[in-house]
This record gives sequence, structure tokens and C-alpha cells, in this order.
Amino acid sequence: MATTVAIAMITFLTAHTVVVVGQTTQVLFDVSFRVALVIDVVAWIMFGALVGWRQARLPVGRLQGEGWFSRIRAWELGGRIYRKVTYVHRWKDMIPDAGTWFGGLSKRRLPSSSDGGMARFIAECQRAERTHLGQLLALPLFVLWNPWHLFAWNVVFALVGNIPCWLIARFNRARICGILARRSV
Repeated sequence: MATTVAIAMITFLTAHTVVVVGQTTQVLFDVSFRVALVIDVVAWIMFGALVGWRQARLPVGRLQGEGWFSRIRAWELGGRIYRKVTYVHRWKDMIPDAGTWFGGLSKRRLPSSSDGGMARFIAECQRAERTHLGQLLALPLFVLWNPWHLFAWNVVFALVGNIPCWLIARFNRARICGILARRSV
């Protein structure tokens, strides 16, 4: 919320047409900053809800395999790399879990064995990873109506809003996969 307010304040204080090395920036749809900001807010809400709703509708079975992109790599060290580099274990509980918004499962605690246990938790973490990376796919649309500096703020907003959530899901999934790998040895 504070990020959105800061972006809004900076946006209203900036001129719409920017001169860069004697040239003005061009956008496909020329709208005022206030209109662009309203479009940005509505677009992020709608795209975020759409991606979240769509991911919540995926059957758990589709989330249980690992593809090339989503597989846990050896360099992740069972999640320890995220713990060392980003200290994710210290701040992850401060981020809200929206996993239940569209009928999914909360990732605050491991599900009971009747809900699928660790395998279900891994699938839900993978769902969260897909959701937050999927939301970043909306970024190219924002170049259509935003001048470059407002587009840059949208990039910052998208990264700040999604990368920490992706990182938490990835850390948790890598950690659980590491535990399961040690148990099976």
C-alpha cells in the first residue's frame, strides 16, 4: 500500500511528456498521468486476480511434476542459499498468504496428512511460484500507455510485489524437497 501511494505521489508530481536528449517519449495510447495511474491500478488488480484465480483452478495433479524451469536445482542447497543470501526465514511471516483467496490451501502451516501432507504443500508452493511469476508477464502491456518513467515504476512495483512472494514459495518448496530427499536416502 505504501509503495502504491509513493508511486502515485511521484507520478502526480511528474510531467507527462518527457524530453530525453531533445526528443519526447512516445506511447501507443497518449493519456494523462492520472488516467495512466488509474489504468495501472485497475490493470494490476485485474491481472493479479485473473492469474490467481486461474492458478487456483489448476488441479493439484498438474502441480506435482517438476519441469525444466521449476525443478529445484542443486545450487539451491535445499533452500539454504535463500536463507543465507536473503534472510527469507526472518521476514517471510510478515508477508500475507493469499493462497486461500480463490479456494486454495494456506501455506502458513503444513497440511495434515488427510489434506495431502508434504506433497500437497510442495504443490501449493509451486502454485504460488507460478502465480507470482505469471503476474510479471503483464509488464509488457504497461508500455502501451505509460511513458518510460511511469513504466519503470510499474516494473519496480511488479518486482517488489511479486519477487518476495515467489522467493518465500521457492524457499519453502526447496526446503521441504530437501527434507524429503534426506528421508528417502
